[in-house]
Amino acid sequence: MTERINKSILSKEIKEQLKENRTDHMTYLEDMEVLDSEIDKLVIKSAETFDCECYTSVDVKNALRHDRKGPEDFAALLSPAALPLLEEIAQSAQAETRKYFGNSVTMFTPLYIANHCENYCIYCGFNCHNKIRRARLNMGEIEKEMQEIAKTGLQEVLILTGESPKMSDVRYIGEACKIARKYFKVIGLEIYPVNSEEYKYLHGCGADYVTVFQETYYPDKYETLHLAGRKRIFPYRLNAQERAVMGGMRGVGFGALLGLDDFRRDAFATGMHAWYIQRKYPHAEIAISCPRLRPIINNDRINPMDVHEAQLLQVVCAYRLFLPFSNITVSTRESGRVRDHLVQIAATKISAGVNVGIGGRGGEEKGDEQFEIDDTRTVDEVYQAIQDHGLQPVMSDYIYV
Repeated sequence: MTERINKSILSKEIKEQLKENRTDHMTYLEDMEVLDSEIDKLVIKSAETFDCECYTSVDVKNALRHDRKGPEDFAALLSPAALPLLEEIAQSAQAETRKYFGNSVTMFTPLYIANHCENYCIYCGFNCHNKIRRARLNMGEIEKEMQEIAKTGLQEVLILTGESPKMSDVRYIGEACKIARKYFKVIGLEIYPVNSEEYKYLHGCGADYVTVFQETYYPDKYETLHLAGRKRIFPYRLNAQERAVMGGMRGVGFGALLGLDDFRRDAFATGMHAWYIQRKYPHAEIAISCPRLRPIINNDRINPMDVHEAQLLQVVCAYRLFLPFSNITVSTRESGRVRDHLVQIAATKISAGVNVGIGGRGGEEKGDEQFEIDDTRTVDEVYQAIQDHGLQPVMSDYIYV
């Protein structure tokens, strides 16, 4: 009991100190690249003006009749009025998926190479005030991890770090990409946002695409969740995908952490963000992730229950109908049952053989995980499950010439 009380007092003291020295979450730091772009303003406006209660079943049915869905159709498909029509929406989304992706489902796995973090995000297991085992793999350890992953037959890896430029600088990440290129055809990054020149460097090291989670697109809510660190700067994070495309990345991924705020508004803003990038940079490949907030270590309060399976399916189907050419990823935050269901309808990318700790495939696990996973199946088990549903597992959808 004493330990719990002490933790609470420490947390309160830290929050008070941070509040006194808190930076403006809408003001760039000196070393952050500022783009001459209107996309961030357009996305914020989309989030602010979205009113999910103003749509009716008639609006939803009209949206389903349109061959190409516009923003208003997308909004209607995300509204509460769409839930009673979920079966019809799912059938339409499935047809759209088959039209553009056939029966293909791409497989990949994440590789966490470090979990040091300089941000204080109250919902995240990596946050700098959370007492966890911190670790950073060296290049030899990274290569061992990648060798073990490659043995499974996977040809795509997603490299992740905590958000600490000091402990996991761009050169370190670049060297990891160079090693990955020896074993994999497709290399993704999920790291702290950087400037376009740094994305250019990482692309030169072998990275193909970048995923950045905005977490929530509502600035006021964002400010209350991100109390310290570079991640606190809302617009810099929001413009990360555009900087990545400017740096030469062929693909960018988007996502909100469903459950942090109004999930319908965040899903709408996520889709609009991807839509604006797609219109401005039509050559860029677009991907959407749909994670629900999961419990984290040392924080049993982070376990929201407001985004149920029906709502998750609604969001995934709305993304598919609004952004028909985009990959939709469903992670191991979800159960195998839910993931198998989603890939039969609208998801086109799935992780397998996942370990969210630091190390553990090629040796001893050195650092703690970011969140709890639900689907612990191996690569072979996920591969077989995809086939059992009449779908085709794909290890790589990219060919270098």
